[in-house]
Amino acid sequence: MSRRRWMFVLTLIALAALPAAARADSVVSLGDSAISGEAGRWAGNTNGATSRTDALGPTAYYDAGTREAIPGCHRSKSAEVHIGGGVDSYNLACSGARTSTHTGSDGAFKPGLDFYSSGANKGQALALQDLATARKDIKAVVVLIGANDYGFADIVQTCVTDWLTSPSWWKNYCQDDSNITAMFTASNITRITNNVTAAFDRVRQAMSNAGYAVGSYKFLAQTYSAPLPVSTNFRYGQTGFTRQTVGGCGVWNKDADWARNTVVNTLNNTVRNAVKGMPDVQVLNMDEALAGRKLCENSVGLLEERGIASWTSPGAVDNSEWVQQIRTVTTIFPPYQLQEDAHPNYWGQLALRNCFRQAVVAGRGGTCSRGTGLNTNREPNMTLATS
Repeated sequence: MSRRRWMFVLTLIALAALPAAARADSVVSLGDSAISGEAGRWAGNTNGATSRTDALGPTAYYDAGTREAIPGCHRSKSAEVHIGGGVDSYNLACSGARTSTHTGSDGAFKPGLDFYSSGANKGQALALQDLATARKDIKAVVVLIGANDYGFADIVQTCVTDWLTSPSWWKNYCQDDSNITAMFTASNITRITNNVTAAFDRVRQAMSNAGYAVGSYKFLAQTYSAPLPVSTNFRYGQTGFTRQTVGGCGVWNKDADWARNTVVNTLNNTVRNAVKGMPDVQVLNMDEALAGRKLCENSVGLLEERGIASWTSPGAVDNSEWVQQIRTVTTIFPPYQLQEDAHPNYWGQLALRNCFRQAVVAGRGGTCSRGTGLNTNREPNMTLATS
């Protein structure tokens, strides 16, 4: 063999021995609005000028240059998956998504955690498979799904409507409305739990189809963050209209307690039960990640209530709500959007991001809890403890 050829072979061997520096590790999120970054434009709440809380501006949800890849998915720039630090991130989640692909009430495409394929439209599992096939460096996959299978948006709308349309001396509670009780029957909970289990199985299958062995990446099942406090922690009384006209949280006390203790617990128990017995899946518990910063909680307030000029003011993160106000059909006005209601906002998304990053670095799940102030990434300080 000639000297030149030997040099060529030795060069190839040397290059093969070098670490793969050209491509960073990557992380992927799948699921619904609670992880896509819905409401991630707004840092706190105000009934004043929208500029006071507008952290990301009108391009907040543009994930494909000057537009949304899928209109209405609201994959915001503040979404938790974007942990930075040289790690590439991919947000496949979509606001309004269920375990299976469907079309929204407005005719919009809502990719589920399945292998749906029609033209350019793909289910999230298929999109993950394609991504994982193209990239062989996925370090973690986090999934949050199930709320829309129960009809989360309908629950919020029903509870606020019942509060607005019934007097304090004859309260109409949403929790006993027939359309709501039907969502929480034992048979429906079992059905949805099975759907969520199947969704996680499809995510695993997508990774397997792309050549990833079970256990070669971190597989996280995330739980939902409670958006409202229990009734004793509201800063507005339930009588009169202030709770909604000022705070954007019009629900009766009894329904607020039911929302936390039944709705949120059911959603999260569905996730936990769905992945029980899956040794490769760990739970990332976000149930009370927003504690002390929830919508209408007495420990925070609107910017004007706390004397804060804007979201950039010193101390804004510790005095602002991390959940977007509920704006009804009759009071919503641009640039706010109805689908943003009751979701973790800019601060909430960054708080969840902080915890997710810790989970990726630690290579495990755990329980996320709130701290105070901001870290060096300008995110709320959070702690991830072992569950």
